[in-house]
Amino acid sequence: MSYEKVYLAKSIIIGTKQTARALKTVSISEVLVAMDADPRLTTKIVSQAEEVNVPVTYVESMNKLGKTCGIKVGAAVVAIIS
Repeated sequence: MSYEKVYLAKSIIIGTKQTARALKTVSISEVLVAMDADPRLTTKIVSQAEEVNVPVTYVESMNKLGKTCGIKVGAAVVAIIS
């Protein structure tokens, strides 16, 4: 279901740096975090999302998340723009 949200979203932001920036300026409806991603990368994003009351959903695979986004590499974090 979570991967489907990414696929059906009109606009997404891929990556930790871009998501961190977007959480400060853009209206984000949800953040998806891959469980197999390095926690040193994702912990900051999760806490930042919680501070601004954006729901965080965990998905199992970086590779599958990346493929769903249409990129050839894994994605640790994806933000869905509302």
